[in-house]
Amino acid sequence: MTQSPSGFSRLWNWFARTPAAPDSATHLQVTNLTRNTILATSVELADSGPRRSKGLLGRAALAPGTGLWIVPCEAVHTFWMQFPIDLVYLDRTLRIKKLKSNVRPWRMSGCLSAHSVIELASGTIRDTQTERGDKVEFSPAAARADVA
Repeated sequence: MTQSPSGFSRLWNWFARTPAAPDSATHLQVTNLTRNTILATSVELADSGPRRSKGLLGRAALAPGTGLWIVPCEAVHTFWMQFPIDLVYLDRTLRIKKLKSNVRPWRMSGCLSAHSVIELASGTIRDTQTERGDKVEFSPAAARADVA
C-alpha cells in the first residue's frame, strides 16, 4: 500500500519544481482548513540557515496578513524584536500542535513535537479563532501589486 504525500511534502515538491527569482522571498497564503479562515495572505518561507536565523529581526512591525514560516523549527525567541507576534507550531502533517498569542519581545517559546512554526501578526490567532488541533494548508500567494 502506498501513502499519499503529506501536505508538507506536496508543498516542498511544488517549491522544488518552481524556480525562484534571485534574492526574492517566496510568499504563501496560509489557510486554516478546520475553521475555513485565512491566517495570512503573504507569509515568507524561511527554510535556509541564514533565513531561519534572521527571522523577523530588523523589522519595525509585522503587518496584518503577513508572517514568516520557519522550517524546520521547534523553538523561537523574540530577543531584540520591537513588536509582539503570534506563534503557530505545526507538525509534519500541518496540524497545529501549539499556539502562543501576543508573544512580546525578549521572550522564548518552544514545542518539541513541532516541525515548523509560523510567526504572525499579534492578534491573528484570536481574530481567526484558530485552535490547537486545527489543520492548515499553504498555497502560493496571489501576485502582489507592490512587487516589481
